[in-house]
Amino acid sequence: MAGSNPDSATTEVAGGQQQKTQTFAFIAMTCLFFFWGFITVLNDILIPFLKESFDLNYTQAMLVQFCFFGAYFIVSPFAGRLIDKVGFQTGIVIGLLTTALGCILFYPSADLHVYGLFLFAFFVLASGITILQVAANPYVAALGPDKTAASRLNLAQAANSLGTTVGPVVGSMLILGVVAADASAVQMPYLMIAAVLVAAALLFRNITLPKLAHLEASDDVAGDSVWNHRSLVLGALAIFMYVGGEVSIGSFLVNYFAESSIAGMEIAEAGEMVGYYWGAAMVGRLVGAALMNYIASTKYLAANAVIAIVMIIASMNTSGDVAMWSILAVGFFNSIMFPTIFTLAVKGLGAMTSKGSGLICQGIVGGALVPLIQGVVADSIGIQLSFIVPMLCYVYIGWYALRGADQS
Repeated sequence: MAGSNPDSATTEVAGGQQQKTQTFAFIAMTCLFFFWGFITVLNDILIPFLKESFDLNYTQAMLVQFCFFGAYFIVSPFAGRLIDKVGFQTGIVIGLLTTALGCILFYPSADLHVYGLFLFAFFVLASGITILQVAANPYVAALGPDKTAASRLNLAQAANSLGTTVGPVVGSMLILGVVAADASAVQMPYLMIAAVLVAAALLFRNITLPKLAHLEASDDVAGDSVWNHRSLVLGALAIFMYVGGEVSIGSFLVNYFAESSIAGMEIAEAGEMVGYYWGAAMVGRLVGAALMNYIASTKYLAANAVIAIVMIIASMNTSGDVAMWSILAVGFFNSIMFPTIFTLAVKGLGAMTSKGSGLICQGIVGGALVPLIQGVVADSIGIQLSFIVPMLCYVYIGWYALRGADQS
């Protein structure tokens, strides 16, 4: 037929097939984001539960976050090398199974009623999530054009926020809603989560995800190192501050809302309120995914950091509903921080992306250290004033957005 071009038609069909494959892969990956969001936010419910069950002070209770997020620092370098060796898809399967093992360990921990065993279970569980993070974040960022990477990762993170929104509600009903603080209340919920994770591992073992050649390359660039990339190194510290600030606030919300000067809530009711904190992040990520197609990601990140600081200052200096809702509002402005910092930090790394991702995920250790620091401060000067600790984290994030990130 005159004017027809078989090669053009073939290219169009191949392009359409590639688009479908990438869309399927993106949907599968967003499910992972939901899973680890749901599991991670349950820590905010378990902290007040274990605090009461084991009669802990704030510093001791924050060892939950110390062990959980400490796994990111220890495991991330190994996770990067593992993914270089076995590929992103197999790495995801290993991550899911490791997370499931951590959930299963809650059963003997509760039976023996030993706080140290709970902390070990948190470490194993978080090790699996670390592998998932190191694999999934750069993979999603690379599933399309570079210019929309931040928007795409924000959209995937919205699924993560859906998990963190649903998690506190489910956890409050199944764990905080028990008549007495009995550690056995965690057994069945975590066994159910383990079953879902094993099923997800089997699914990811058998589906086909597109290969991303520029990420799968395992050979180091001659003479290059992750430490040579200023934006990456400063970005890893920004992730430390972001995760530390976000997790620290979430960890204290139940006890904060139980204070008579703030809301005077029962812990089960306060646990459900945590869902608003993470739900605001979900809304913020959807808004951010749209707006960052039009607003420079560095400017959007800086604005969110400044407003988060204002909200924390407001909560520290007021009482009642104003103090409660202003600290919950920080969740909205947290929303775009992780994916935006991540994409700014790994920009232009190419074959070193998995190693860069590993370094950034080491920065998630902020979730281990900042809550512990706030715990010490809360034991010293009170829970309300202790929010100065996460506030300082957002000061650095604002600086990174304006001065530390690669502006090109």
